[in-house]
Amino acid sequence: MTADPIAFEFFNEIGIIDQLSGTILDRALPPGMTRAQFAVLNHFVRLRLNEQSPAQLANAFQVTRPTMTSTLSRLARAGLVAIRDDPTDGRAKLVTLTNKGRAAREQAMIAVGKVLPLLDAVLDPDEVAVALPILRRLRIALDSARD
Repeated sequence: MTADPIAFEFFNEIGIIDQLSGTILDRALPPGMTRAQFAVLNHFVRLRLNEQSPAQLANAFQVTRPTMTSTLSRLARAGLVAIRDDPTDGRAKLVTLTNKGRAAREQAMIAVGKVLPLLDAVLDPDEVAVALPILRRLRIALDSARD
């Protein structure tokens, strides 16, 4: 075993947890919904957004604009988001979460909730309550350092 820096070990554990939990999430989501689509729906709900441009969404998710456009197109075809021309810039678009999209996010949350007992089996609520502010502080710092 190597003596890797503790910060590397920390981020390595987060990366492995992300991969494992992502697979669990993929399996729990309703049929036809991808993790990327769920993430966009959840982004609107979590941040209480009215609308964002595809460029803003691509930046938030750190993906290319074509990748985000593809995800948004699929969501729009399903009626989960609405995409309209930006009235201030005819070349730009604005994306809004629809009521159907909000309902689909809630259905996905119910499906995902069925796997949450996995967390309860490993960590008690007090441990989660202690870890969550630390993880949020780390997320905020990493988010502000990315540009």
